[in-house]
Amino acid sequence: MRALVVEELAPDYGGCVLKSVETPTPGPGEVRVRVRAAAVNFPDLLQTRGEYQHKPPLPFIPGMEIAGEVEALGEGVDRFRIGDAVVGGARIGGFSELAVTPALGLRPKPERLSFSEAAGYATAYLTAYVALVRRAQAEAGEWVLVHGAAGGVGLAAVDLARQLGCKVIAASASDEKLAIVREAYRPEATVNVTGGFREAVKAITGGAGADIVYDPVGGDVFDESVRCVAFNGRILSIGFTSGRLPTLPVNLALIKGFSLMGVRAGEYGRRFPEKGRENQEAVWALAREGKVTPRVHAEYPLADWRAAFDSLAERKVVGKAVIRPDL
Repeated sequence: MRALVVEELAPDYGGCVLKSVETPTPGPGEVRVRVRAAAVNFPDLLQTRGEYQHKPPLPFIPGMEIAGEVEALGEGVDRFRIGDAVVGGARIGGFSELAVTPALGLRPKPERLSFSEAAGYATAYLTAYVALVRRAQAEAGEWVLVHGAAGGVGLAAVDLARQLGCKVIAASASDEKLAIVREAYRPEATVNVTGGFREAVKAITGGAGADIVYDPVGGDVFDESVRCVAFNGRILSIGFTSGRLPTLPVNLALIKGFSLMGVRAGEYGRRFPEKGRENQEAVWALAREGKVTPRVHAEYPLADWRAAFDSLAERKVVGKAVIRPDL
């Protein structure tokens, strides 16, 4: 089978090679999936340089989120049948024509979602759900400022916050991206963060500020968000795509009475297994019922993996970039 293999850790994907490798055989409790779509995420890019917390031994096939069809079953697997359309995640293995993954990590693909939509759904929407529902306990009518609103986890937060009845301010540094977000998701307001945004957020919210700030960016964006979060508000720290880890002057938290909440959706599920299962069921129920609308920015053949990676690294994506091995 064809697969993208990381043979050595190097900048600019210098250790990645598209090559023919032996078809994997599923072991006990595992399933082999013919990959129809694999989402591209920032951790996938970081893994090629050895900069992500999970560091698989070399060589390895990156790709954490897949959707496809069951092709072979390992011993003891009775949850699926050959040909079933499935979606799920693994720490590695998705950027290939065939992937072996634990059966427990897969679930039936919702009929409403295409393979590409399904492949890029779970991580983004689970992150948004844990952040808004579990951590911030968002209520209908609250103002939610979503930074990085055109990215995968940001766009999911815009979509979910609207579903929860919140009033959404979608923020990005690109007017072009914000136009797409406005057209597809109808937030109450959009803000270009270039040159500052706190006065715009205060004006939109009638001077009170945002009740919830959803921040996957960090850096300067976090610093300014502290200045426009409402009293008793919540700042959700999702990640640091800006590359700079911000610091919080705690006197501002004291004076303004806001809370800073860290969000790691996967770790939340591991710490609270029952709630983790509830989170998963809630997120996939939203997809089955058509209450949310995941957006696929572009689909790339496996041979164009570098273009797919670059589209994410260069912040060109509105939603999710997906690799399609069958193209």
